[in-house]
Amino acid sequence: MHQETAQERAARAALVVGAGDATGGAIAKRFAREGLVVCATRRSADKLQPLIDEIRRAGGQAHGYASDARKEEDVVKLVDDIERDIGSIEVMVFNIGANVPCSILDETARKYFKIWEMACFSGFLVGREVARRMVTRERGTIIFTGATAALRGSANFAAFAGAKHALRALAQSMARELGPKNIHVAHVVIDGAIDTEFIRENFPDRYALKDSGGILDPAHIADNYWHLHTQPRDAWTHELDLRPWSERW
Repeated sequence: MHQETAQERAARAALVVGAGDATGGAIAKRFAREGLVVCATRRSADKLQPLIDEIRRAGGQAHGYASDARKEEDVVKLVDDIERDIGSIEVMVFNIGANVPCSILDETARKYFKIWEMACFSGFLVGREVARRMVTRERGTIIFTGATAALRGSANFAAFAGAKHALRALAQSMARELGPKNIHVAHVVIDGAIDTEFIRENFPDRYALKDSGGILDPAHIADNYWHLHTQPRDAWTHELDLRPWSERW
């Protein structure tokens, strides 16, 4: 049985890859509230600072990292730096989106590939690196944020659907391999509009459903991620669907 080192006992980290202004940020704040040291990433560190400041004002611990999850060298360095400077990564949340619509008739090979890189390949890179650390400790949680596109492809979303289907398959394969090693791998299907500035400005009719619970609250999404992390091993959830009552499915 693995024996914890002093560093592992001192600090346990939650790595949130794609800590944006809505879901990713809410997940980071939820884990910080529970005492984990949040390590949040985006490609631009400047965009992370408001989130880091908010967590610290609330009494939590947080660090921001500029990192491109599509680049293997960036991911390896990110995980190495956190494990060396902060503590053991207890949970990793992969929350990078790539929801870019386009007709298949107009889609370019370059953009199709870039969407796959963002939504799937980067998930593989981060998942592999944290799993390598978690297996030595015989514990950990890896959560991938999915979408409706992981279950069915809609018109004009061929690239996004292909990437999200692949991410779901990655999560399934990792869960089957790593579960016996006491690493919980979960995939969350987010099915519906989320309470964001983008939805408010671009889809006012949909946003009007907020008061009746018709769109997803990022804080409530985050509660479910925390629940996944704390589930006992004899009752792990692999796939969780989150959708408001008003969403058709």
